[in-house]
Amino acid sequence: MTKSRNIFLLFLLFLLLLGCEKKVERVDEEKFAFGTFFKVTIFSNNAKDAKGKIGLAFKEIERIDEKYNSKVKGSLVDNLNKTKKEIFDEEGVYLLKEVKKTYELSEKKYDITMEPLMMVWGFSEEVEVRTVLPGEEELKKASENVDFSKVEIENNIVSIKNSDMKIDTGSFLKGYAVKKAAEKLRENGVTNGFISAISSIEAIGTKGDGTPWKIGIQNPDNPSEILGIVELNNQSMGVSGNYQTYVEIDGKRYHHILDKETNYPVQDKKMVVVVNKNSFEADMYSTAFFLMPIDKVLQKANSTPDLDVLIVDKNNKIIVSENLKFSKKD
Repeated sequence: MTKSRNIFLLFLLFLLLLGCEKKVERVDEEKFAFGTFFKVTIFSNNAKDAKGKIGLAFKEIERIDEKYNSKVKGSLVDNLNKTKKEIFDEEGVYLLKEVKKTYELSEKKYDITMEPLMMVWGFSEEVEVRTVLPGEEELKKASENVDFSKVEIENNIVSIKNSDMKIDTGSFLKGYAVKKAAEKLRENGVTNGFISAISSIEAIGTKGDGTPWKIGIQNPDNPSEILGIVELNNQSMGVSGNYQTYVEIDGKRYHHILDKETNYPVQDKKMVVVVNKNSFEADMYSTAFFLMPIDKVLQKANSTPDLDVLIVDKNNKIIVSENLKFSKKD
Protein backbone atom coordinates (compact mmCIF):
# COMPACT_ATOMS: atom_id res chain seq x y z
CA MET A 1 0.00 0.00 0.00
CA THR A 2 2.75 2.40 0.94
CA LYS A 3 4.65 1.55 -2.24
CA SER A 4 1.60 2.22 -4.42
CA ARG A 5 0.97 5.49 -2.64
CA ASN A 6 4.59 6.57 -3.23
CA ILE A 7 4.31 5.75 -6.93
CA PHE A 8 1.11 7.77 -7.12
CA LEU A 9 2.74 10.76 -5.40
CA LEU A 10 5.73 10.62 -7.74
CA PHE A 11 3.40 10.46 -10.73
CA LEU A 12 1.41 13.43 -9.41
CA LEU A 13 4.62 15.40 -8.81
CA PHE A 14 5.74 14.64 -12.38
CA LEU A 15 2.45 15.96 -13.77
CA LEU A 16 2.72 19.11 -11.65
CA LEU A 17 6.26 19.73 -12.89
CA LEU A 18 5.12 19.33 -16.47
CA GLY A 19 2.39 21.86 -15.83
CA CYS A 20 4.98 24.33 -14.49
CA GLU A 21 7.20 24.14 -17.55
CA LYS A 22 7.32 27.39 -19.48
CA LYS A 23 6.39 27.32 -23.13
CA VAL A 24 9.25 27.78 -25.60
CA GLU A 25 8.69 31.05 -27.44
CA ARG A 26 10.32 32.92 -30.27
CA VAL A 27 12.06 36.14 -29.19
CA ASP A 28 13.12 38.66 -31.87
CA GLU A 29 15.14 41.88 -31.72
CA GLU A 30 16.28 44.15 -34.55
CA LYS A 31 18.92 46.89 -34.72
CA PHE A 32 20.58 49.05 -37.37
CA ALA A 33 24.32 48.60 -38.08
CA PHE A 34 26.60 48.50 -41.13
CA GLY A 35 24.00 50.51 -43.01
CA THR A 36 21.39 47.76 -42.72
CA PHE A 37 19.15 45.99 -40.20
CA PHE A 38 20.41 43.03 -38.18
CA LYS A 39 17.78 40.69 -36.76
CA VAL A 40 18.47 38.18 -34.00
CA THR A 41 16.01 35.41 -33.12
CA ILE A 42 16.14 32.99 -30.18
CA PHE A 43 13.76 30.21 -29.16
CA SER A 44 13.63 30.18 -25.36
CA ASN A 45 11.33 29.50 -22.40
CA ASN A 46 12.61 32.66 -20.71
CA ALA A 47 11.99 35.83 -22.74
CA LYS A 48 13.89 38.10 -20.35
CA ASP A 49 16.95 35.86 -20.42
CA ALA A 50 16.73 35.58 -24.23
CA LYS A 51 16.63 39.37 -24.63
CA GLY A 52 19.73 39.67 -22.45
CA LYS A 53 21.59 37.21 -24.66
CA ILE A 54 20.42 39.01 -27.80
CA GLY A 55 21.76 42.22 -26.27
CA LEU A 56 25.20 40.60 -25.97
CA ALA A 57 25.05 39.63 -29.66
CA PHE A 58 24.22 43.20 -30.67
CA LYS A 59 27.06 44.56 -28.54
CA GLU A 60 29.43 42.31 -30.48
CA ILE A 61 28.02 43.54 -33.79
CA GLU A 62 28.41 47.15 -32.68
CA ARG A 63 31.98 46.52 -31.49
CA ILE A 64 33.03 45.17 -34.89
CA ASP A 65 31.20 47.95 -36.74
CA GLU A 66 32.94 50.68 -34.74
CA LYS A 67 36.36 49.06 -34.76
CA TYR A 68 36.81 47.86 -38.36
CA ASN A 69 34.14 49.33 -40.66
CA SER A 70 35.86 51.41 -43.34
CA LYS A 71 32.84 53.78 -43.36
CA VAL A 72 33.10 54.55 -39.63
CA LYS A 73 35.33 57.52 -38.79
CA GLY A 74 38.15 56.59 -36.44
CA SER A 75 37.98 52.85 -37.09
CA LEU A 76 41.24 50.99 -37.69
CA VAL A 77 40.48 50.65 -41.41
CA ASP A 78 39.39 54.28 -41.74
CA ASN A 79 42.66 55.36 -40.12
CA LEU A 80 44.62 53.04 -42.41
CA ASN A 81 42.89 54.51 -45.47
CA LYS A 82 43.87 58.02 -44.36
CA THR A 83 47.44 57.43 -43.15
CA LYS A 84 48.33 54.37 -45.33
CA LYS A 85 49.99 52.78 -42.31
CA GLU A 86 48.36 51.54 -39.12
CA ILE A 87 49.01 49.19 -36.22
CA PHE A 88 46.31 46.51 -36.21
CA ASP A 89 45.33 44.23 -33.37
CA GLU A 90 45.39 40.43 -33.72
CA GLU A 91 41.75 40.28 -34.82
CA GLY A 92 42.24 42.93 -37.50
CA VAL A 93 45.28 41.12 -38.90
CA TYR A 94 43.24 37.89 -38.95
CA LEU A 95 40.49 39.60 -40.96
CA LEU A 96 42.87 40.87 -43.64
CA LYS A 97 44.71 37.54 -43.87
CA GLU A 98 41.40 35.73 -44.43
CA VAL A 99 40.49 38.29 -47.09
CA LYS A 100 43.85 37.60 -48.75
CA LYS A 101 43.05 33.86 -48.90
CA THR A 102 39.81 34.63 -50.75
CA TYR A 103 41.66 37.09 -53.02
CA GLU A 104 44.05 34.30 -53.98
CA LEU A 105 41.26 31.71 -54.32
CA SER A 106 39.50 33.97 -56.81
CA GLU A 107 42.74 34.48 -58.78
CA LYS A 108 42.78 38.12 -57.63
CA LYS A 109 39.26 38.87 -58.90
CA TYR A 110 37.91 39.44 -55.39
CA ASP A 111 39.55 42.71 -54.38
CA ILE A 112 38.63 44.95 -51.43
CA THR A 113 40.41 47.99 -52.93
CA MET A 114 37.71 48.53 -55.60
CA GLU A 115 36.59 51.90 -54.22
CA PRO A 116 38.08 54.04 -57.06
CA LEU A 117 36.06 52.09 -59.63
CA MET A 118 32.99 52.08 -57.41
CA MET A 119 33.16 55.87 -57.17
CA VAL A 120 33.51 56.29 -60.93
CA TRP A 121 30.34 54.23 -61.39
CA GLY A 122 28.51 56.30 -58.77
CA PHE A 123 28.37 53.68 -55.99
CA SER A 124 29.28 56.13 -53.27
CA GLU A 125 27.52 58.82 -51.27
CA GLU A 126 30.56 61.02 -51.91
CA VAL A 127 29.84 61.39 -55.64
CA GLU A 128 26.90 62.62 -57.69
CA VAL A 129 24.50 60.23 -59.39
CA ARG A 130 25.75 59.43 -62.88
CA THR A 131 23.64 60.37 -65.88
CA VAL A 132 26.06 58.99 -68.50
CA LEU A 133 28.27 55.91 -68.60
CA PRO A 134 31.85 56.39 -67.41
CA GLY A 135 34.36 56.73 -70.23
CA GLU A 136 37.15 54.25 -70.94
CA GLU A 137 39.91 56.65 -69.86
CA GLU A 138 38.06 57.46 -66.65
CA LEU A 139 37.69 53.75 -65.88
CA LYS A 140 41.30 52.97 -66.77
CA LYS A 141 42.63 55.71 -64.51
CA ALA A 142 40.50 54.49 -61.59
CA SER A 143 41.54 50.85 -62.14
CA GLU A 144 45.20 51.82 -61.70
CA ASN A 145 44.40 52.33 -58.00
CA VAL A 146 42.80 48.90 -57.54
CA ASP A 147 45.25 46.22 -56.39
CA PHE A 148 44.98 44.36 -53.08
CA SER A 149 48.53 43.07 -53.51
CA LYS A 150 49.62 46.61 -52.56
CA VAL A 151 48.24 46.01 -49.06
CA GLU A 152 51.09 44.60 -46.97
CA ILE A 153 50.99 42.99 -43.52
CA GLU A 154 54.18 42.76 -41.50
CA ASN A 155 53.59 41.42 -38.01
CA ASN A 156 50.78 43.72 -36.85
CA ILE A 157 51.62 46.69 -39.10
CA VAL A 158 49.39 47.11 -42.15
CA SER A 159 50.51 49.36 -45.02
CA ILE A 160 48.92 50.49 -48.27
CA LYS A 161 51.64 51.07 -50.88
CA ASN A 162 49.57 53.42 -53.01
CA SER A 163 48.46 56.84 -51.79
CA ASP A 164 45.27 56.75 -53.89
CA MET A 165 44.14 53.31 -52.71
CA LYS A 166 41.61 52.48 -50.01
CA ILE A 167 40.20 49.35 -48.39
CA ASP A 168 36.43 48.82 -48.41
CA THR A 169 35.13 46.36 -45.80
CA GLY A 170 31.63 46.12 -47.33
CA SER A 171 32.04 42.68 -48.86
CA PHE A 172 33.14 40.80 -45.75
CA LEU A 173 32.77 42.62 -42.43
CA LYS A 174 29.01 42.19 -42.10
CA GLY A 175 29.42 38.42 -42.44
CA TYR A 176 32.16 38.47 -39.83
CA ALA A 177 29.90 40.39 -37.45
CA VAL A 178 27.17 37.78 -37.93
CA LYS A 179 29.70 35.01 -37.21
CA LYS A 180 30.96 36.67 -34.02
CA ALA A 181 27.43 37.44 -32.81
CA ALA A 182 26.48 33.78 -33.31
CA GLU A 183 29.57 32.72 -31.34
CA LYS A 184 28.46 35.01 -28.51
CA LEU A 185 25.02 33.39 -28.46
CA ARG A 186 26.47 29.87 -28.45
CA GLU A 187 28.86 30.79 -25.62
CA ASN A 188 25.80 31.81 -23.60
CA GLY A 189 23.95 28.56 -24.12
CA VAL A 190 21.76 29.34 -27.13
CA THR A 191 21.02 26.17 -29.12
CA ASN A 192 18.19 27.44 -31.35
CA GLY A 193 18.70 30.84 -32.90
CA PHE A 194 19.06 32.83 -36.07
CA ILE A 195 20.95 35.97 -37.13
CA SER A 196 20.29 37.78 -40.39
CA ALA A 197 21.62 40.94 -42.00
CA ILE A 198 19.79 40.83 -45.34
CA SER A 199 22.50 39.03 -47.36
CA SER A 200 24.37 37.42 -44.44
CA ILE A 201 22.73 34.71 -42.35
CA GLU A 202 23.70 32.24 -39.65
CA ALA A 203 21.42 29.55 -38.20
CA ILE A 204 22.22 28.17 -34.74
CA GLY A 205 20.84 24.65 -34.68
CA THR A 206 17.23 24.36 -35.86
CA LYS A 207 13.99 26.15 -35.03
CA GLY A 208 12.35 25.64 -31.64
CA ASP A 209 10.32 22.69 -32.94
CA GLY A 210 13.42 20.92 -34.27
CA THR A 211 12.72 21.62 -37.96
CA PRO A 212 15.33 23.30 -40.22
CA TRP A 213 15.24 27.02 -40.89
CA LYS A 214 13.69 27.59 -44.32
CA ILE A 215 15.15 30.48 -46.32
CA GLY A 216 13.39 31.81 -49.39
CA ILE A 217 15.76 32.51 -52.29
CA GLN A 218 14.73 35.68 -54.08
CA ASN A 219 14.15 35.90 -57.80
CA PRO A 220 16.80 38.43 -58.95
CA ASP A 221 14.44 39.68 -61.67
CA ASN A 222 11.65 40.23 -59.13
CA PRO A 223 12.90 40.17 -55.50
CA SER A 224 9.33 40.08 -54.17
CA GLU A 225 9.07 36.52 -55.56
CA ILE A 226 11.05 33.45 -54.51
CA LEU A 227 12.73 30.85 -56.68
CA GLY A 228 12.66 28.20 -53.99
CA ILE A 229 13.71 27.23 -50.48
CA VAL A 230 17.08 26.37 -48.94
CA GLU A 231 17.05 24.61 -45.57
CA LEU A 232 19.65 25.56 -42.95
CA ASN A 233 20.62 23.48 -39.92
CA ASN A 234 23.50 24.98 -37.96
CA GLN A 235 24.72 26.57 -41.21
CA SER A 236 25.45 29.98 -42.70
CA MET A 237 24.44 31.68 -45.93
CA GLY A 238 25.86 34.54 -47.99
CA VAL A 239 24.06 36.10 -50.97
CA SER A 240 25.28 38.41 -53.73
CA GLY A 241 22.97 39.62 -56.47
CA ASN A 242 22.73 42.11 -59.29
CA TYR A 243 19.48 43.44 -57.79
CA GLN A 244 20.89 44.51 -54.41
CA THR A 245 22.79 47.71 -55.31
CA TYR A 246 22.75 49.35 -58.72
CA VAL A 247 22.72 52.63 -60.62
CA GLU A 248 20.39 53.41 -63.49
CA ILE A 249 21.86 55.19 -66.53
CA ASP A 250 19.78 55.91 -69.64
CA GLY A 251 17.10 53.52 -68.42
CA LYS A 252 19.49 50.59 -67.93
CA ARG A 253 20.62 49.15 -64.59
CA TYR A 254 24.29 48.58 -63.77
CA HIS A 255 24.97 46.61 -60.60
CA HIS A 256 27.85 47.08 -58.14
CA ILE A 257 29.84 43.83 -58.55
CA LEU A 258 32.53 45.03 -60.92
CA ASP A 259 34.96 42.91 -62.94
CA LYS A 260 38.54 44.22 -62.62
CA GLU A 261 39.39 43.03 -66.13
CA THR A 262 36.58 44.88 -67.92
CA ASN A 263 35.88 47.60 -65.29
CA TYR A 264 32.19 46.85 -65.93
CA PRO A 265 29.62 44.90 -63.91
CA VAL A 266 29.86 41.10 -64.18
CA GLN A 267 27.58 39.89 -66.96
CA ASP A 268 27.32 36.09 -66.71
CA LYS A 269 25.41 35.86 -63.39
CA LYS A 270 22.46 37.43 -61.61
CA MET A 271 22.87 35.85 -58.18
CA VAL A 272 25.16 33.64 -56.12
CA VAL A 273 24.12 31.94 -52.87
CA VAL A 274 26.75 30.28 -50.67
CA VAL A 275 25.89 27.82 -47.88
CA ASN A 276 28.56 26.68 -45.42
CA LYS A 277 29.31 26.73 -41.68
CA ASN A 278 31.08 30.10 -41.54
CA SER A 279 29.13 33.32 -42.24
CA PHE A 280 32.35 35.33 -42.60
CA GLU A 281 33.51 33.03 -45.39
CA ALA A 282 30.02 32.82 -46.89
CA ASP A 283 29.90 36.62 -47.19
CA MET A 284 33.28 36.79 -48.93
CA TYR A 285 32.67 33.75 -51.10
CA SER A 286 29.33 35.00 -52.42
CA THR A 287 31.12 38.02 -53.91
CA ALA A 288 34.24 36.10 -54.97
CA PHE A 289 32.15 33.38 -56.67
CA PHE A 290 30.10 36.05 -58.47
CA LEU A 291 33.38 37.20 -60.04
CA MET A 292 34.71 33.74 -60.91
CA PRO A 293 33.82 31.47 -63.87
CA ILE A 294 30.85 29.24 -63.05
CA ASP A 295 32.73 25.99 -63.72
CA LYS A 296 35.47 26.95 -61.25
CA VAL A 297 32.89 27.85 -58.61
CA LEU A 298 31.20 24.46 -58.96
CA GLN A 299 34.56 22.69 -58.88
CA LYS A 300 35.43 24.43 -55.61
CA ALA A 301 32.03 23.74 -54.03
CA ASN A 302 31.85 20.10 -55.08
CA SER A 303 35.35 19.36 -53.79
CA THR A 304 34.99 21.16 -50.43
CA PRO A 305 33.10 19.60 -47.50
CA ASP A 306 30.27 21.74 -46.07
CA LEU A 307 30.37 24.18 -48.98
CA ASP A 308 27.50 24.52 -51.45
CA VAL A 309 26.37 27.09 -53.96
CA LEU A 310 23.35 28.13 -55.98
CA ILE A 311 23.92 30.29 -59.05
CA VAL A 312 21.38 32.06 -61.24
CA ASP A 313 23.11 32.75 -64.54
CA LYS A 314 22.38 35.55 -67.02
CA ASN A 315 19.74 33.38 -68.74
CA ASN A 316 17.94 32.65 -65.43
CA LYS A 317 19.20 29.08 -65.35
CA ILE A 318 19.49 27.80 -61.76
CA ILE A 319 22.73 25.89 -61.18
CA VAL A 320 23.33 24.11 -57.86
CA SER A 321 26.27 22.21 -56.40
CA GLU A 322 25.96 18.49 -55.71
CA ASN A 323 24.89 18.54 -52.05
CA LEU A 324 22.77 21.69 -51.77
CA LYS A 325 19.30 21.12 -50.28
CA PHE A 326 17.23 23.34 -52.55
CA SER A 327 13.52 22.97 -53.23
CA LYS A 328 12.52 24.83 -56.37
CA LYS A 329 9.18 26.62 -56.31
CA ASP A 330 6.62 25.01 -58.63
